Formats: sequence, C-alpha cells, structure tokens
Amino acid sequence: MAATTKKKAKKKKEVHESVFRGKRKESIARASISKGKGVVRINSQLLASLENKYAREIIAEPLRIAPEIASQVDISLNVVGGGAMGQAQACRVAIAHALIGFSGDESVRKKILEHDRFMLIEDSRRVEPKKYKGPKARARFQKSYR
Repeated sequence: MAATTKKKAKKKKEVHESVFRGKRKESIARASISKGKGVVRINSQLLASLENKYAREIIAEPLRIAPEIASQVDISLNVVGGGAMGQAQACRVAIAHALIGFSGDESVRKKILEHDRFMLIEDSRRVEPKKYKGPKARARFQKSYR
C-alpha cells in the first residue's frame, strides 16, 4: 500500500503590477503601479517628503485629475537622468500613463488630455549636438585681429 501525503499549497498573493514610462529631456521615469492605498514613492522616498514644493505639485497633478483611481493604487517611481524639473515632469508623464493603463477607462484619458496634452504626449525636443567650429551647437568661436 502506498502512503499518500498531502502538502498544503501556500496561497500566493496575486500582485498585478504594471510598469509605464515617461520621458522629458534627459530624464526617464518608470512607474510601477499596483492595487493599494494611494501611496506614491519616488526613488523609495514618499512624495510628501520631497523638499521642492513646485516639483511636488507637478508630480501630483495627474493624481488630482483622477482621484478615484489614485486612491486605490500604489505607485512606485524610479527616476534617472536630467535635472530636478525634468525628472518631475518625467514622473508626471509616467503617472498619467500608469493611471490610464491601470484603469483602462477612456474617460480618464480624455480628462487628462483636456487638462494638459503634455501629460500623455512626450516632448520630442532634444539637445542639439555640438559642432566642431564652436563651443556649443550654434555659437561660433570669436575672432580677434589685433
């Protein structure tokens, strides 16, 4: 007779996490969104603990447009490159994309587009490369004859 052994299967908590990205100038932000309590972290730091109030307002803008979704999700942002304002605007784009992707609702997309088009459409402008006859892209070296 074969002895039957029963193993208890551990129930794993299903985590549905999606990743969205936002870019601005040289900054790239990746937003991971999952069901939660409305916590927003930027590079493992809470949004409320950011010192720059203006940058904090820029980042929180999509959250104010769609508060019904923002209160049900946790968003974790990872930002690299660029300056403080470029990073803030990249975070804003990533959060807007994440909220739309998570909800799957077209009305949220329309709300965000009506408020500010650049929350969804990335700015394609980039820095022009330096040329060989000058110190910068368009400036030329000065000449002096005497």
